[in-house]
Amino acid sequence: MATTNMSFAINEAKDEIVTAGAPAMATNDLHVYYGDNHAIQGVDLEFHENQVTALIGPSGCGKSTYLRALNRMNDEIDGCRMEGEILYNGININRKEVDLYNVRKEIGMVFQKPNPFTKSIFENIAFSLKRHGMKNKAELAERVEKSLRSAALWDEVKDDLGKSALSLSGGQQQRLCIARAIAMQPEVLLLDEPASALDPISTSKIEDLIHELKKKYTIIIVTHNMQQAARVSDHTAFFYLGKVVEVTDTGTLFTNPANKQTQDYISGNFG
Repeated sequence: MATTNMSFAINEAKDEIVTAGAPAMATNDLHVYYGDNHAIQGVDLEFHENQVTALIGPSGCGKSTYLRALNRMNDEIDGCRMEGEILYNGININRKEVDLYNVRKEIGMVFQKPNPFTKSIFENIAFSLKRHGMKNKAELAERVEKSLRSAALWDEVKDDLGKSALSLSGGQQQRLCIARAIAMQPEVLLLDEPASALDPISTSKIEDLIHELKKKYTIIIVTHNMQQAARVSDHTAFFYLGKVVEVTDTGTLFTNPANKQTQDYISGNFG
C-alpha cells in the first residue's frame, strides 16, 4: 500500500493499525441525515486499492450522498450530520478533529458537471498546488504537465496553457477537472457521474481514462448508466432507499444478481 500522508490524523489515531490487504477505504454502519431525512442507512462497503467500484441505483437512492460523505463534502450542507465510521487506510476520518483540507487532498473528487476555475488552464492545476506550499516554478510546471498527461489532455492543450479553461470543450473541461484532482496526488478518486453531461465521444475518452487511472488510484464512481458501470468497474454496489441492496463483482451483479430488486433494476422492470 502506498505511503499515506497522515497529517490530517490526530495523535490518538497512531494506535490504529492498518493490516495487510486492508481496503483503501471503507464505511462501517454509516448513516447520513439531512434534518429528519435519513438519507443513508447503515451502509457497510469496502473499496480496494487500484480497483473501480461503481455505485448504481435509481435517482434519489442515496448514491451521490454516500459518495460525498467519503471526503466529508456533506459537512458543507446545513442540517447534515453523519454517524458511523469512514475509514481511510484504517483511520476513521469521520471525526471533528480531522483536518478536512488534508482529507480532500488525499481523497479527490470530480463532480457531475465540469467546474473549472475561471483561470487559465495552467492555473486551474497550479492554484491548489500553490495553496499547499509549492512555489518553485519549475516544479509547478512539471506537476502541471504530469497531471495533464495523466488526464490524457496534455497534447490537446500544451500550446494553450495560458488560455482560459472556459474556452475548452465540455469533455476537455472534465478531463481538466480530473487533472486538477490528481495533481494533489491523492490515493482515492471520487467521480460523481463524470460523463453524464458529455457527448458519446467525450464519454468514451473519460471511460478510457478511468481504465488508465485505476493503475494508480482507487476509484469510486457514481453512474446512472448501467452500461458504463459494466464497462469501467470491477465491483458494483446497488443502492435503493439509502441502503445497499447488493454488492459484488460487476460481472456477477449484471449476469447473476442474488437479489430480486437488483434483477428488476438492471432488467428495467424496477418501480
